[in-house]
Amino acid sequence: MRELQPVVRDVLGRDNVAHLATLAPDGAPRSAPLWADVVLEDEHGMQLDRILVLTRTDRPEAADVARDPRVALSASDRDDPHLVCEVRGRVVELIVGDAALVLADRIARKYTGRAFPDRARETIVYVIEADASHYGRLSPEE
Repeated sequence: MRELQPVVRDVLGRDNVAHLATLAPDGAPRSAPLWADVVLEDEHGMQLDRILVLTRTDRPEAADVARDPRVALSASDRDDPHLVCEVRGRVVELIVGDAALVLADRIARKYTGRAFPDRARETIVYVIEADASHYGRLSPEE
């Protein structure tokens, strides 16, 4: 596992929408916008700098990850959209049930200020371990 670069940690730690790239059954890339967060302290027995991604069992990315845990995650800073980051890694843990809902509440509060509302469907939280992370600018700074 590689430590996340501080800028990447900051962008993913705030309420920026992330895009999770997975591999579809035919090997084609697939991308899904979703909510994410970063583990910044030892919590729930998880290592620091792991990325939490919130999704559901009925989403295409769930089948993709079950088949191949390699993923990429990208996000841009909503306050500075030209600041972008990318993480390549793999899903090392799937959290479901009540434990997933605890984390889903945490992630939803970051984005909406409220608890996660969708308790009717099976929620999954992926724990992603980074193999590489980097950031850059889409245009030169002024």
